[in-house]
Amino acid sequence: MVSKESSPAAEVHGAGPEGMPQDPAEAIHEGMPEGMTEPPRSLASRTEVFPHLPGVYLFKDGDGTVLYVGKARDLRKRVASYFRSTETVSAKTRVLVARASDLEYVVTSTEKEALLLESSLIKKHRPRYNVILRDDKSYPSLRIDLRDPFPRLEVVRRFQKDGALYFGPYPSGYAVRETLKMLNQMFPLRQCRGKKLIPRERPCLNFSMGRCLGACAGKISGEDYRKIVDEVVLFLQGKTDALQQQLRHRMAQAAEALHFEQAAFYRDRLQFIGSMLEKQHIVSDRFMNQDVIGIYQETEGTELAVLFIRQGVIVGQKDFDLKESQGEPEEILTAFIQQYYVEGRYIPDEILIPSEIEAEEVLTEWLSDLKGKRVRIWPVKRGDRRQLLELAEKNARERFASRRRMQQKNLGLLESLQRVLKTPRVPLRMACVDISNIQGQHAVGAIVVFDHGQPDKSSYRAYPIEGKSEPDDPAMMAETLERLFTREPELTASLDLLVLDGGKGQLNRIHRLLQERGMLEQLPLISIAKEREADLGDKGRGFYEKIYLPGRKNPRILSSFPELLHLLQRLRDESHRFAITNYQHLHRHDLLASALDAIPGVGSKRRQLLLQEFGSMGNLQKASLEDLQRLPGISKNLAAGIYEVLKTSGQPEEV
Repeated sequence: MVSKESSPAAEVHGAGPEGMPQDPAEAIHEGMPEGMTEPPRSLASRTEVFPHLPGVYLFKDGDGTVLYVGKARDLRKRVASYFRSTETVSAKTRVLVARASDLEYVVTSTEKEALLLESSLIKKHRPRYNVILRDDKSYPSLRIDLRDPFPRLEVVRRFQKDGALYFGPYPSGYAVRETLKMLNQMFPLRQCRGKKLIPRERPCLNFSMGRCLGACAGKISGEDYRKIVDEVVLFLQGKTDALQQQLRHRMAQAAEALHFEQAAFYRDRLQFIGSMLEKQHIVSDRFMNQDVIGIYQETEGTELAVLFIRQGVIVGQKDFDLKESQGEPEEILTAFIQQYYVEGRYIPDEILIPSEIEAEEVLTEWLSDLKGKRVRIWPVKRGDRRQLLELAEKNARERFASRRRMQQKNLGLLESLQRVLKTPRVPLRMACVDISNIQGQHAVGAIVVFDHGQPDKSSYRAYPIEGKSEPDDPAMMAETLERLFTREPELTASLDLLVLDGGKGQLNRIHRLLQERGMLEQLPLISIAKEREADLGDKGRGFYEKIYLPGRKNPRILSSFPELLHLLQRLRDESHRFAITNYQHLHRHDLLASALDAIPGVGSKRRQLLLQEFGSMGNLQKASLEDLQRLPGISKNLAAGIYEVLKTSGQPEEV
């Protein structure tokens, strides 16, 4: 039997309603031969009926929760390897097998299809023992479109096959902003936003400050502007020798023509490039774009470091703490490459890895398809590439040790916090609740979680407050926590301490809520309040913090424990930031929706069309006039009206 058209290659057993076959992500073969009414008692014995075919397998616990999803070229051989003697498998594999109560599989036509199905199942189930990249955002890059008569540099986070040139990625927003700032000083291209240059009678302030060439006011010809664009491209491509040669030639020409001011301009640019090159460390004479993946693994966890090498120069690195990710290094590398290099993210010419991986051929084919040209995954054995790999592995090892030291320090702080607050257990996982609203409007309840003293953003939650038009923080906190307790029982059970941003009013209300739900022993509770008037002696008056505990009349003052106080302040401030961000998003969303409703010709159907097309109000606000005009049923005049409203409503913040 074959699945739905969405996955035609996956062979599944079992059917949906009225005999319709299910999607392979839903209908998973139970591993039972025909005629068997009950599964075999031993998981190991199930592998005897697995086929010698490519596919995907899933380990599950007794509650049906998926613990691990894997891909195999030969299902029977791969899954049987988990049940070898304990001496030949890793400790994490033994833990996985011990916790598993069920084993299922899906057969696919090819190994590549198994790779894609595995990826979709991991995204759906987020299994505990799989590699799950918490930081899955795309990194910023620089884009310039040479088809534009007066192109400009812009920061983007997705690579598209649109004919433009892309440079990067950069490891952080700070890195790309600093690079752009340096380029604007050295090559003052236009900085005005918009795909097309809008003519002006007078140039903007950037021209007066020497940060722009004034193309909008005709201060530079298209030919001269193009020369500077070519210089920018040469610099970003790493072809600095050719660029320096060009600048020296132009400087000599300007000096011979007695254009000393222009000659000084080229001289300053040459000096700037020279100073930049001194800061760069060239690690490869091949001048290729490479990603070098180093891995370090211990029983306590796995650390992975990626070095970004562009045109032979290290431009940055990124570290990944894979925590409980299950598997041998080869499996982890395969899963990492599969999740990291997704569509829209930069794919280099070479990916250097420390050892051969089983899926090298299929991953190479997949990445080459995404990039549109051949990509090589290179298991490095010797040579200068090996030196790069050793550098990446050293970074992974040092980062792992640094995390361990930080964890030990944080554990000591949390143990001290337990003694000071007299909580029943060490508060390894703390949650803080805060409310953000203005006079009760667009109220949002936010919950942030710190795990071992560090933010666990995957556990952050935000809930719009319903049915309250007047500000009432204690009642709003109670509503927020009611939703958390009802919707997230596993997250609730994982918490060791609940912190409230507020005073006695908030504490008493939430204490009553915990008492009503019988959770007082399960979830210790405190609140932190900032008092404005404090006598600081010779320094005047200022702020100080009070820590309120249930059943205690007077608050605790932790001024004698500054590190503990700072930890609680970080937790409280993060919850405040997260609450405000979500309030702003909700407020601007409502303003934009109201603005759309006010446009003649935009009713509920057209607003729904706009949201379906662009996915969110934020994406809609970024749409160009041409994007709006392409929509069915949207005339040019109506598109212009919508575009004007979108641009005057302000950009919503990312949540």
